[in-house]
Amino acid sequence: MNVRRLFVLLAFSAQTVFAQWQPGPWPTLKHYDKNHLYHIALPLGGIGTGTVSLGGRGELRDWEIMNKPAKGFSTVTVGNNAPFFAIHVQPASGKSQTKALIGPLDPAEYLHYEGRPVNQHGFPRFSEASFDAAYPFGQVNLSDNKMPVSVKIKGFNPFLPGNADASGIPIAVLAYEVTNTGKEPLTVSVCGSMRNFIGKDGSQYRKDWKGDIVPTGAKKNTNVYKTAAGVQGIYMFSDSVNRRDPAWGTIALTTNSPSGVSYRTSSRSNDWENAMLDFWDDFSEDGSLTEKAKLVDDDPLASLAVQKAIAPGQTQTYTFFITWNFPNRLAWSSFSAQPEQNTIGNYYSTQYADAWDVITKTLPQLPVLEQKTAQFVNAFVTSSYPEVIREAALFNLATLRSQTVFRIPSGQMMGWEGVFDEFGSCFGSCTHVWNYEQATAFLFSDLSQSMRDIEFNYATNDIGKMSFRVMLPLSKAQDWKNAAADGQMGTVLKFYRDWQLSGNSEFLRKNWEQVKKVMSYAWIQGGWDGNQDGVMEGRQHNTMDVDYFGPNPQMGFWYLGALKATAEMATAMKDKVLAKKCDDLFRKGRAWMDQNLFNGEYYEHKITDPKTFAFLDWEGKPEVNIPDYQLGKGCLVDQLVGQMMAHMVGLGYLAKPENIQTALQSVMKYNYLENFSDHFTNMRSYVMGDESGLLMASWPKGRLKVPFPYFAESMTGFEYTAAVGMIYEGQTENALKCMKSIRDRFDGRKRNPFNEPECGHHYARSMTSWNAVLAWSGFQYSGVTESMTMTARPGTYFWSNGSAWGTCTISADGAANRVSLQVLDGKIRVRQFQLANAGKHSFKQSQELTAGKTLDFLVKRL
Repeated sequence: MNVRRLFVLLAFSAQTVFAQWQPGPWPTLKHYDKNHLYHIALPLGGIGTGTVSLGGRGELRDWEIMNKPAKGFSTVTVGNNAPFFAIHVQPASGKSQTKALIGPLDPAEYLHYEGRPVNQHGFPRFSEASFDAAYPFGQVNLSDNKMPVSVKIKGFNPFLPGNADASGIPIAVLAYEVTNTGKEPLTVSVCGSMRNFIGKDGSQYRKDWKGDIVPTGAKKNTNVYKTAAGVQGIYMFSDSVNRRDPAWGTIALTTNSPSGVSYRTSSRSNDWENAMLDFWDDFSEDGSLTEKAKLVDDDPLASLAVQKAIAPGQTQTYTFFITWNFPNRLAWSSFSAQPEQNTIGNYYSTQYADAWDVITKTLPQLPVLEQKTAQFVNAFVTSSYPEVIREAALFNLATLRSQTVFRIPSGQMMGWEGVFDEFGSCFGSCTHVWNYEQATAFLFSDLSQSMRDIEFNYATNDIGKMSFRVMLPLSKAQDWKNAAADGQMGTVLKFYRDWQLSGNSEFLRKNWEQVKKVMSYAWIQGGWDGNQDGVMEGRQHNTMDVDYFGPNPQMGFWYLGALKATAEMATAMKDKVLAKKCDDLFRKGRAWMDQNLFNGEYYEHKITDPKTFAFLDWEGKPEVNIPDYQLGKGCLVDQLVGQMMAHMVGLGYLAKPENIQTALQSVMKYNYLENFSDHFTNMRSYVMGDESGLLMASWPKGRLKVPFPYFAESMTGFEYTAAVGMIYEGQTENALKCMKSIRDRFDGRKRNPFNEPECGHHYARSMTSWNAVLAWSGFQYSGVTESMTMTARPGTYFWSNGSAWGTCTISADGAANRVSLQVLDGKIRVRQFQLANAGKHSFKQSQELTAGKTLDFLVKRL
């Protein structure tokens, strides 16, 4: 066979296979009825690529694909010109109908000074809608008693634990499953329409790559119709937007349908909104589009339609893809210590030449990518975790796909704390925020290790001081001069975690000198523990955005955990002196905190003089000057965050177990409010009215006059921290109550289930919800010792270590427990398996498990 014929056959085969691909059945974890759709916005896009969101009623909203947040942005000002999909239904006999593929308006959307209250306000809509979700799968159900069809809109992105590149594709996959509910044949067309809005990034006004304020938009953007093997559609580009601008790039709207395709690359001029009228008339005539001769607007309206015949009772699927590539990301574009912004770029743009390249490379892989994504989600949602844990953990993974996260061209992951409507919130991969979440490490080990590389090898100076906010480019990483006590100690624990999960001795050896420096910085003269007694007395900047003076549980337990982790790493590196020092400081600090900070109910804060670090005797003495913004005798919601981390990485208790348990009971007793209606907060309100939740702090022994700023608030990442601690201590009823309080607040009507804010949308700390999966299953894995631990509670549990994932089923079998350990993707080695407090099983030799392999064995009960 000659080469030319071979390529022709391959192209034909590829076109046939790709054209046949349709999304399969998808799992559902949560159903939202018609009264709980208003705020639903499920982000579709890859890790570090930006997203567009699928709304609860089928609308496309929040177009955040141009290197910045853009909440509420739909490519134009509110009106009929925002991107949308529509359907045309022609019965064999009778009148045709055309409607937008969107559910009904909400009563809150009717009022507007000019009769343009929302996007697609003037279009006929379906009268009924509901939403089914199991992130990253979202499904909108549309019906209308005046229409002979029902429609299921299915939107997703590939999400494969352990494969950051496959989970980082700039694509939104949209499939419209149309069912003929009538008694006669139908000819049905589904059409997507969107303007070429390159150059418009959602800013009310913005600065260009030089820092000059420029108007949004561009002149004479261009749309062209293109075809390739198995795909055809509209390719959008711009020769008028500066090629160095963050809003310069390409977009493609495509389909894999092999027939029935029609298109328009433009419409008539949009004076008096006539472009949309011209489109609507064209599409409504016969469901087929007529190409226009030329582009007439600066942001020409493109439309792509697919037409199929549907017999009574039959379902046909119309699949569309939106892809993009905007390569010019700026360095922390809403903040910089430097007057000029450096363009740092995007990792995903090194993988794809443009938006057309994205779809042509992705489409051949899409069947496998969808199957693996569904396999992951199915394994997770069918696990024996309480529903509220599954919901909280899975839905908050959307944060990894939001504009909170991006990857620089080297592939290293960076993160804001969260994002505001139009710009990032709190730059720099802030260590004291990112310390809390474990989702990144346990799902994507390479991304987690890339963050450790930046923290230890770029953000750390010669004496071990780590900038808790990293500047970009990385040559300027240390330009932020401040260190955070909780942030720095937490990175030591995270490094230990990443080493254990990977079992990579080279990872430890390569970074060991930096780890030692970072740990030793706590002992510099006048530092956090300058007298080296195992207790932090010095000035401690922390995640409350203030400095605590004196020993306190929040920093104290981070420190004890870091000491214990460093001792373990020092032993592995045969550094006996450092191992002994850390072990001695741990034992001293642990004893001191139990004796001096535990007040019988919880751990409190002993305030010291900012100048001398001597303890202040301030009670009942108004003449004593107490520093502002302290905790004092308050009961802090996350006082045991370091203990939570220690449990997750297998370091055990950092203080007396009975004190830990009592402290968590006190958090529930003093900080949980069943109803916030009578609660006062002087700053932000994340819980309101009759909602319930955990307060940041309470003062059963009397409040300081000026406590730390966020004391009266309630934020989900901190609430999850307390709840996870409760799970580890067997206080499961309280833990689930706290988590249900959170998720009840994010019910689709009041708030978006895929966006838990703190200081900004999609706040990184919200991913602490994944920690509940680790606590409930008791999962621990050490690649160093090739050992795995799981709960002895019967059930099936999803597990992941960042490079492999699968399920583990525990069941009773006489005097033993039967274990079925399955690897669904990746590779893992197991030499020893332990059921928590219920015995262990050691294999004669290390067992290597790869995808599709299952290991069955018995564990004798103790």
